[in-house]
Amino acid sequence: MSTIINKTGSEEIKLHVVDYGTGQPIILIHGWPLSHKSWERQIPALVKAGYRVIAYDRRGFGASCKPWDGYDYDSLASDLHSIIEELKLSQVILAGFSMGGGEVVRYLTNYGDAKIAKAVLISSIIPVVKQHADNPDGVPAEKLEEIAQALQEDRVGFLQDFHKQFYGADKDATAVSQGQLDYDFSIASHAAPQATIKAADAWANTDFRAECANVRIPTLIIHGKKDATVPFETAGQQAHKLIANSIFINYDDAAHGLNITHADRLNEDLIAFLRA
Repeated sequence: MSTIINKTGSEEIKLHVVDYGTGQPIILIHGWPLSHKSWERQIPALVKAGYRVIAYDRRGFGASCKPWDGYDYDSLASDLHSIIEELKLSQVILAGFSMGGGEVVRYLTNYGDAKIAKAVLISSIIPVVKQHADNPDGVPAEKLEEIAQALQEDRVGFLQDFHKQFYGADKDATAVSQGQLDYDFSIASHAAPQATIKAADAWANTDFRAECANVRIPTLIIHGKKDATVPFETAGQQAHKLIANSIFINYDDAAHGLNITHADRLNEDLIAFLRA
């Protein structure tokens, strides 16, 4: 474990980073509102497969520092860039889960792919979450506003129930254990309130459709058809159409948190893509 500092002007953002194994580096970028600990089922499998696995806590979450501002995707991509530069990485694989897909695409937009070999988007918000006239399958604006209001008025109460839908446990109580739900709630509730609110605004309101043209490297997209958090049609399916050099795998029976509910299958698909 280490701390990497991203110096942006007079501000220093301290990022909590874990770094395991040797070989080609893969950086795991977690979703909202969790931390790098959400990759618990993937890290051992990737290390065993011969990869150097790097995961970090997004600013405001986990053990990283918690500034008041800087939760837009330019700032978040800058944090990712600082990790790549500080560790002197090349031939990197970027893997983003849910909100983390935004850092992948914005990094490629702002910094290019000279140091990046492949990308992976898992249950990702790419290319757009919100419903628009030209994106009818997106999440309605009023639903996103309800989430924003709930976070303002009763953040902890909202987070206590959030992961039931995340894993599909609202429809199938056996999808994950109560322990997993409690664990996620503990992680999410200890994130900075301002980070939770402002990061949600970023993933809900950033439109990456035009930026998908900047993803020119081989890309694996995995999304669950039963994802009620980031709908399959507006995200994975549409991302595949917009990212030219992409492979798309859909999990018919998976909700959003397939990194836990379908961990073994995800690990197999992920490692097969990395080795291809």
